[in-house]
Amino acid sequence: MSTLPRIAKSKAKPLVSEEDELPSFLKSFSESEEEEEEWEPKSKVANKRRLPKKTESKPKKAAAPRSTVVRKRTRKTAVKEEPNVSLPIAADEDSKDGLKLLQPKEDGDPKPKTRTKKPKMPQGTKINVSQGKMNNLDNDEIPSTSAPLMENEVKQEKYEEDFTFDEPPLKRIKSTTCPQGKPVKHPGSTKHQEELEMNWDIVQVLSERTNIEPWVCANIICLFRDENTIPFIARYRKELVNNLEADALREVQQTLEELRTVAKKTHATIQKIKKEGKLSGGLLTALLNCKTLDELDHVSAPYKTGSKGTKAQRAKQLGLEPAAISLIENPVELSLFSYIKPNVKGLTTIQEVEAGVQHILADMFAKDKDTLDFIRILCQQRYICIQSALAKVSSKNVNERDVNKFQLYQNFSCNIKNIQHHQILAINRGENLKILTVKVNVPDGLKNEFCRWWRPKRYAKPELMKILHNSVEDSYKRLIYPLLCREFRSKLTSDAEKESIMMFGRNLRQLLLTSPVRGRILMGVDPGYKHGCKLAIISPTSQILHTDVVYLHSGQGFREAEKIRRLLLHYNCSTVLIGNGTACRETEAYFADLIMKKYFAPLDVVYCIVSEAGASIYSVSPEASKEMPDLDPNLRSAVSIARRVQDPLAELVKIEPKHIGVGMYQHDVSQTLLKATLDSVVEECVSFVGVDINICSEILLRHIAGLNANRAKNIIEWREKNGPFISREQLKEVKGLGPKSFQQCAGFIRFNQEYIRTFCSNQQTKLAAEGHALMAKADVQVTSKKQGKKKSKPAANVSVRPNPLDQTCIHPESYDVAKR
Repeated sequence: MSTLPRIAKSKAKPLVSEEDELPSFLKSFSESEEEEEEWEPKSKVANKRRLPKKTESKPKKAAAPRSTVVRKRTRKTAVKEEPNVSLPIAADEDSKDGLKLLQPKEDGDPKPKTRTKKPKMPQGTKINVSQGKMNNLDNDEIPSTSAPLMENEVKQEKYEEDFTFDEPPLKRIKSTTCPQGKPVKHPGSTKHQEELEMNWDIVQVLSERTNIEPWVCANIICLFRDENTIPFIARYRKELVNNLEADALREVQQTLEELRTVAKKTHATIQKIKKEGKLSGGLLTALLNCKTLDELDHVSAPYKTGSKGTKAQRAKQLGLEPAAISLIENPVELSLFSYIKPNVKGLTTIQEVEAGVQHILADMFAKDKDTLDFIRILCQQRYICIQSALAKVSSKNVNERDVNKFQLYQNFSCNIKNIQHHQILAINRGENLKILTVKVNVPDGLKNEFCRWWRPKRYAKPELMKILHNSVEDSYKRLIYPLLCREFRSKLTSDAEKESIMMFGRNLRQLLLTSPVRGRILMGVDPGYKHGCKLAIISPTSQILHTDVVYLHSGQGFREAEKIRRLLLHYNCSTVLIGNGTACRETEAYFADLIMKKYFAPLDVVYCIVSEAGASIYSVSPEASKEMPDLDPNLRSAVSIARRVQDPLAELVKIEPKHIGVGMYQHDVSQTLLKATLDSVVEECVSFVGVDINICSEILLRHIAGLNANRAKNIIEWREKNGPFISREQLKEVKGLGPKSFQQCAGFIRFNQEYIRTFCSNQQTKLAAEGHALMAKADVQVTSKKQGKKKSKPAANVSVRPNPLDQTCIHPESYDVAKR
């Protein structure tokens, strides 16, 4: 399609040469270029190699920065003397800035002589290139200290650049040269390379779709590739992601997964078509240009298994493709009569030849990237609306009650730019139920402009111009318009589903982070008619004190009131929590009447209504059976109602989020994406609040960032075997908890220092008593010392001292900084 006239006009020549493709932090600069325009590549000035012989004694002055101003001045003088051997170096450990340049390392000992060569960039994605260009634009993003170095100094630089996984990332410290603090590059971002290569840069596309800076997107890709969790990134890697919130990180993660899915399916399609022997250069380029699944389906549809082939493919098999290309390129020399073959079906008459050429041209127009881009730009400038109407057959097959639910959308029309997400989901549901018919209305002006878009390069005869005009109209009507409708519907549905899931996540977060009611004895009431109202009284530490059933709505209300009063007085309980299910209003009126009459005096009793969504499902779940094995399932729901007020986070994490019922159209959206998002929100809430590892349940531990069911179970087993944890460092002793898991979860785990001090003092008293008994039995001092050493081994917890920082949200990797 490169021969088509409009494409040739629209394509711009690239202004960037191969030499400019290098990241700016790998290029050195001269003094004269710095004065005129900073961060200009050295390759434009000189390519000569010089050896650092004359100035061998001077580098020490430049390599010892005393302050930011002095360093800048000495750097310039050094570059002026030896511009071709300048090398970005890491700042000294003593310097205040603490800035360090991130660059790919070369094998072997680097020497100043070889540093003037252009380093080879890894093939594949363009992420390195894009980062290099960004560095070129922000010239003070990473200040370099350029100076000729001797061999031992280069070795020292290489040693300083090495980093371990558990160390904190490099941070930008505000200084005189960087008062605002500049973007920080992730250590692995310069080496990032996608497994599946496409014709587009994943960082740039991700940045365009999420409206986030490219350097942040590159860092996020590297952080997710290193298996970092969203809570950990949001709290402990803020400088790498420009202080993005957890919701924004979750959106980037979802978009990244979508792009990788497109790349994966594209390469699978390429392999399939290649195996069939139908892969051409143009088709390969078209497939690699696809950025969405809709585009991929549009390009690959004719090559799917079982497809009869398009009209264009059948015309190409008859040998009419040269005629179609000639009509665009050189219509003067084209004669369609030469293609007539009376014995071949499809080529017997001139009309059949013209139809075949027309189908090939229509297919060429519909598959051309520039044409589709032009059409999409036109669509953005036009009023395009989505319309829904009542289906004709709906009244016969569908219940009238269901039809009335969609009364708002039986004659509905709205601009696709202004339509609300819930309206899209409602229209889609009505269409799936065959109650509504939906269509996208594109104005005719769009078609007219598109028809003027194509014309041959040279003068063509009127009959050939007619074929071309018919081809353009056929391409728009048969191929491009349906594609646009599918794209609009797909994008609207995708955005609506994402918003629905994000809203579910926001509602769930508010519910989980509801303020707890601590320090009170509570009575939970699960109301009911026939089976009575279930009661459960729990202590301030969520222990079950008493459970019972009372029948308030069967004529025994007065007798049951005495029973309730006796329970409240006995356990000194003054707070009643009523579930909002069946018989809620009657139960509320019953308690309100007793409270108004001061029936529970001297107690000042209050009540509140609690959402019991998910309580019944939880009461018959395996977790509830394990936690309350001797309790009737009906009574378990009353316990759950009371606990979700006492500690909403600890209780609601036991229930599957979609059963809590705070979502919109939750059954119409992708269940996989919904579950992943809600689990991520629960993990975020539990992690940010933090858990006391010595008293929390196994179910709560599962939702800590970096932990799963097996690791939580191992932590509980270690705690039961060895006693309470005293320090975060002891987590490393748990089976299955490696360095990566420890890094992700350590900052979100808390330690109650009073509880630990009590435990340690009891252990020391116990050990001291055992030591005195051993000393009395010992005959020789040497044997007594040996016995003392042997007896001190089992007490592993006593050898570990409590750390006050363990009860804060400070990560162990930052303890040294916090102590300083």
